[in-house]
Amino acid sequence: MQLVFATNNQNKLKEVQALVPKHIKLLSLADILCIEDIPETQPTIEGNAIQKAEYVKTNYGFDCFADDTGLEVEALNGEPGVFSARYAGPQRNADDNMDKLLSALENKDSRKAQFKTVIALHLNGKLETFTGICKGEITNKKHGDKGFGYDPVFRPESYQDTFAEMDLELKNKIGHRGKAIALLIFHLNTLQ
Repeated sequence: MQLVFATNNQNKLKEVQALVPKHIKLLSLADILCIEDIPETQPTIEGNAIQKAEYVKTNYGFDCFADDTGLEVEALNGEPGVFSARYAGPQRNADDNMDKLLSALENKDSRKAQFKTVIALHLNGKLETFTGICKGEITNKKHGDKGFGYDPVFRPESYQDTFAEMDLELKNKIGHRGKAIALLIFHLNTLQ
C-alpha cells in the first residue's frame, strides 16, 4: 500500500515513519512534487486535517492522510488551539510561540493543557478521522532539546520530563500523534 502523508514537516515525517508498518510505503508532499502551501483555513483542528487530505486527493489524485495538531491550554480557553503554529505570528517560530505562551500563563493558577492530533484519511473514496489526545501541563520554563514545537514546555501527565527531554520511542508511545497514528494503523491493518 502507498499513502501520501500530507506534510512538509520533516520532524513529523520522521516520527510517523517510525510508527507506520513496513508494508505501507509513505510518500511525502515533496515525493509527489506538491510544493505549494496547502490551505489551513478551517476554524477547527479537525477541519484543517480534512481540508489538507481533500486538497491532496483532489489536486494530486493520491490516497493520503493529513494531520493537524493543536495545543489546548485550559486557562487560556483552549488557546492556542488551531493557531498553535502561528500563535506568536506568521513566522511560525517555536521559541516565539513558547515565549508568548509562558508569558500568557504567568499569572494563571492552572497550567493544565492537552495536545490534540486529528488525522484525516482519504482512502478508497472514503474520508475518516482519528483523534489522539495527550493530557499534561505547561512547565514554567523550557526543558530539553529534543522534539519540536511546544515540546520543551509540555510535560505529559504522570511524567517528570517534558516531551523535549524524552526519547522519540517514549514520546510516540504516550503522545497525541502516536495515539492518533495507532488508530490509523489499526484501521489500515483491518483493510488487508
